[in-house]
Amino acid sequence: MLKYIGDTVSFTSVTIISPEAANGRNVVALGVTKALAAAGKTGVFRPAVCRKDTFTDVLIEASNAGLSREQSVGVCPKRARNDKEGSRADIVAAYTQAVETARPDAMVIVGTDRSAVNDPAMFSFNADFAADLQSPVLLAVCTIERTPEQVKSTVEASTKVIEDAGSKVVGVFITGCDDTQPDPLKACFVDYPVPVWTLPAVDFNDDDAISKADEAFATNVDAAELTAALESPFDAPTTPYAFQYGLLGKAKADKKTIVLPEGNEDRIIKAADYLLERDIVDLIIVGDENAILARGQELGLKSLGKAKFQAKDDETVLEPMVAKLCELRAKKGMTEEQARKQLADDSYFGTMLVVMGMADGLVSGSVNSTANTVRPALQVIKTKPGTSLVSGAFLMCFKDHVAVFADCAINLNPNAEQLAEIAIQSAETAKAFGLEPKVGMLSYSTLGSGKGPDVDLVEEATTIVKDKAPDLAVVGSIQFDAAWSPTVAATKAKGDPVAGHVNVFVFPDLCAGNIAYKAVQRSSGAAAVGPVLQGLNRPVNDLSRGATVQDIINTIALTAIEAQ
Repeated sequence: MLKYIGDTVSFTSVTIISPEAANGRNVVALGVTKALAAAGKTGVFRPAVCRKDTFTDVLIEASNAGLSREQSVGVCPKRARNDKEGSRADIVAAYTQAVETARPDAMVIVGTDRSAVNDPAMFSFNADFAADLQSPVLLAVCTIERTPEQVKSTVEASTKVIEDAGSKVVGVFITGCDDTQPDPLKACFVDYPVPVWTLPAVDFNDDDAISKADEAFATNVDAAELTAALESPFDAPTTPYAFQYGLLGKAKADKKTIVLPEGNEDRIIKAADYLLERDIVDLIIVGDENAILARGQELGLKSLGKAKFQAKDDETVLEPMVAKLCELRAKKGMTEEQARKQLADDSYFGTMLVVMGMADGLVSGSVNSTANTVRPALQVIKTKPGTSLVSGAFLMCFKDHVAVFADCAINLNPNAEQLAEIAIQSAETAKAFGLEPKVGMLSYSTLGSGKGPDVDLVEEATTIVKDKAPDLAVVGSIQFDAAWSPTVAATKAKGDPVAGHVNVFVFPDLCAGNIAYKAVQRSSGAAAVGPVLQGLNRPVNDLSRGATVQDIINTIALTAIEAQ
């Protein structure tokens, strides 16, 4: 999720959560924090905690990463109850900032506390943010008033919730044990797939609670066993929140300049303000500086002044731009008068800023149609050498992974050569965003199960892909279910190494692609980022006219990454 994390092999993160969140959880959190702090620079993060809570201060004192309480917390529990989706985004942002600030060797993430307000969904929320923060889980379950079998059933049910969210349990603490309970509990959990530790009850209201907690942890938890659990293999999920903030981290790592032609649109300047405040990209906003800043002030925006503003009637820019446009469109007989008229269009003017080298990429479409955004790019930026078309891919952010869907935006009925080119372009897009591409050429047939001209086209395209990109993992023709599901693939495409593991889905035509991405987006809750316009010499990306501010933020960030 964070470039820093990816560059630091020794970085360890773990989330400690409990279905009860009682004092037994606190013994675990304090013990793990102290164990990691003894080995290296360790920070603490509380995704959702009350400002009156005092245990967070105990944890911060036990840590050694130098983070303040403000830097170590995400949102308040009331916010988490009332707006779980918005809270998850804010938690990822706060955690990202904490890690970037401290650059620790380890982070201990401690879940929500017991509350007088019972929210049945709160444990799932804890599991969700563990996945968002790409962290494995230490699960704490209380044994008070439970038999060993009931404890095991509770652990198994809780583990399923955590795994369904996309994370993984790497160890279990059974808390609240009296002297008679550890042996029967250990017998019940013999051969359990992860380590299971038992801990006695500690009342944190006692004056000597911390020393009791330290003694309980040291006596019952083997440090080497704990370290091994935290270092066990973990395939970190990529949730929509992790992916979106990963985009920001990648964009910030090598800042580029992006032009926004639609400076009079509120969503555009809100997105711009967000990115400028965090120093993610440099921005050129087309429009009247005073008017845009005045509107920003009305909206409560604080960072718009960091942008560069470009008026369309600025002759110092317009005069050389007119000359360049006449040069580029000379074969079409463009005159200076025609060029000036063309450059009155926001998208055209913004595109020429990219051509002139003043910006590295462009994002438009919150007001303008896709055609208005793409047409200028095709006329003056043109396609990459060796590329014959532009296609549109969406990055589909599912609960625990990201896939590419293409072409969902541009080409109506591609022929076999064009479909192959779309597949290769989409694989390159996947690589640019950290995915190892496995391409599925979609049809109503799986490896010859159906016949017809549409199947023939897809199979021909697959052959072309294999010829042009022999190292690319590709399967086709293949039905969506066999491409998506290993279980279905085992029946329909037995033995094929790509089937069931596809993450780049190439649809046979625009109708299928556009319907599919919207159907998946709306029915599954997946976030659709894009379209990414593939094949252009310089990155130009289109927005849906229904784009949210977050959509615009994501698209600007991915455009900056393409420009890198």
